[in-house]
Amino acid sequence: MENAMELEKWVSIRVVAEHLCVSRSFVNKAVQKGEVPVHRVGRNLRFRLTEIDAWIEGSESVPA
Repeated sequence: MENAMELEKWVSIRVVAEHLCVSRSFVNKAVQKGEVPVHRVGRNLRFRLTEIDAWIEGSESVPA
């Protein structure tokens, strides 16, 4: 049986923004600050949603 990470599709910044219900500019800024897990494929940015979810769960929560 193959590893689930190997089967997971790479997604674009648009998909990450939709997944997190934030703007693409928010994700771009997080990428520029080195805060979000990202992989470069040539000039393109690609993400794995499992890494994004782990990043969110690992970040500190802020009181509402």
